[in-house]
Amino acid sequence: MMLHINDLTYRIEGRVLFDQATAAISDGWKVGFVGRNGTGKSTMLKLIREEISPDDGSLSLRKGRRIGSVAQEAPATRDSLLDTVLVADTERTALLAEAETASDPIRIAEIQTRLADIDAHSAEARAAIILSGLGFDHVAQARPCSDFSGGWRMRVALAAVLFAAPDLLLLDEPTNYLDMEGALWLENYIRRYPYTALIVSHDRGLLNSAVTHILALEQGKLSVHNGNYDTYERRRAEQRAVAMAQATKQDAARRHMQSFVDRFRAKASKAKQAQSRIKMLEKMQAVSIPIEERTIPFHFPDPKPPMAPPIVRVVEADLGYTEGQPVLRDVNLRIDQDDRIAILGSNGQGKSTLVKAISGRLPALSGNVYRSKKLRIAYFAQHQIDELKPKQSPYDHVRALMPDGTEAEVRARTAQIGFGPDKADVLAEKLSGGEKARLLFGLITFEGPHLMILDEPTNHLDIDSREALMMALNEYQGAVILITHDAHLAEAVADRLWLIKNGRAERFDGDLSDYRDLILDANRTEKSDKKPVESKPLISKADQRKAAADMRKALSPLKKTCEDLEKAMDRLHGEIAQIDQALAAPGLFEKDIARATQLSKDRARTVEALAQAEEDWLGATETYEHARAEAEQALPG
Repeated sequence: MMLHINDLTYRIEGRVLFDQATAAISDGWKVGFVGRNGTGKSTMLKLIREEISPDDGSLSLRKGRRIGSVAQEAPATRDSLLDTVLVADTERTALLAEAETASDPIRIAEIQTRLADIDAHSAEARAAIILSGLGFDHVAQARPCSDFSGGWRMRVALAAVLFAAPDLLLLDEPTNYLDMEGALWLENYIRRYPYTALIVSHDRGLLNSAVTHILALEQGKLSVHNGNYDTYERRRAEQRAVAMAQATKQDAARRHMQSFVDRFRAKASKAKQAQSRIKMLEKMQAVSIPIEERTIPFHFPDPKPPMAPPIVRVVEADLGYTEGQPVLRDVNLRIDQDDRIAILGSNGQGKSTLVKAISGRLPALSGNVYRSKKLRIAYFAQHQIDELKPKQSPYDHVRALMPDGTEAEVRARTAQIGFGPDKADVLAEKLSGGEKARLLFGLITFEGPHLMILDEPTNHLDIDSREALMMALNEYQGAVILITHDAHLAEAVADRLWLIKNGRAERFDGDLSDYRDLILDANRTEKSDKKPVESKPLISKADQRKAAADMRKALSPLKKTCEDLEKAMDRLHGEIAQIDQALAAPGLFEKDIARATQLSKDRARTVEALAQAEEDWLGATETYEHARAEAEQALPG
């Protein structure tokens, strides 16, 4: 067992974050840690790192484990990015330093043996691969950290902790400072990470593709669920539906017994039966229904009046900031009134340059950007959150846009954008990051824009708020341009893709799955380029297809074992739900103690079988993933 949390209680400013919470995480698990913003996920990471102490209970970690996390951005030193990452492996660094001064032949041999054991001589290549996956090419890797902004140095810090390969990897919203390319690479890296990882994230793509388990924090309690986030969400909905059905049935039984008591309590002939039902009512425990916290919806006014297409045309335009040094060349694109466009491309390629030109914030160096004369554009960027007036409330911000509105009108509009009586008068500086983002959304779309440009709109939003944003964008009748690392949001909203790469901005004809494959293929190619080049015979496409088919055939039994175990786990979950429903039958333990006892035994056996199935599934999944990775590396071509 890597981590065991036992009856943990922790309070902050009188508010209980963890209330006798218990959970266990095994070696090798990749765990997505989920819960609403502000519930205590980042606090849990601090407790694990022993930066703070619990009020009660305990956290037990496997003896001798190494914990790694990204506490802050890499320092702005003159050390190169590659050297900054290499020193994160403290054992290798110490051994290399000792090797320079050691004189005892036995100790020298021990050092060299240990360096070989930890594969120290391939360290530079491994560090370079990680930096490349996070967006740093060979030239950037040789530059000093001080040349890069804070966001890029956060990537360097992430690369350093990944390179160090701790036994327990702790990551807190790691995709927030990555582009989509980096996020896709990280998903693939974590999926293949050989040790344990605990990841706080609201990125549904990461939680679906990279994790083996979900650790959920709700109402101060922790629960562990096998599978990805979609599986967890489906099972939670099923459990809630079963609990609600049980509660409805129990309420009906309670009303029936109470009616009997009320009618016959005073009658001597029925007094005994009435007293019996009173005792049954007292013993009846209410069915616990998981609390479903309400997510405030987003609302974006539809544009009026509608406009004829195109609403924006970019014609033979060079775009950039310095004359003669365009970031993008010869751009030819158009936007219609109902377009939903996601812009793809790694950071630094020019995505923000393009949308600034489209919105009129940046003039074209040459060529033209045509916009409809009455076009209204809403522009959302992360830095704008900091431009909210900290000493003004949401009501004050809305009042500034409605100077002639009545008190009732202003408060109604403030509530419409998500700030009711409990939040309308809270100063902006006291709002959470998600609340500030919600306020900014309400302000920029106040007049019903024809075009919304959203640059990383989800960084401060939890999963449910991201889903609410997705629904609002899909209901909105205007055009949307989206820059985001959240592939789930992009897939749900966009129906057109633009790709920015090597100074060009063009339409991408594939979908996001094609783009994901393109990114991962590029990373595999770059990784293979770092190895010595060997001459190989040319492999025909037919041979490649045959090899791929043979690989799928060889892996099929392993894949089927994983699928069969998943079905078995779903079946066992269903059996437990049925047993729980039977156990909740009114008066079961009074009327049929033998059946109640048998059901309890059946439940214990089924829970034990489920635990075993989960362990078997984890082992089978690891075996399959390892075999697939080896087979992919062995494919010709």
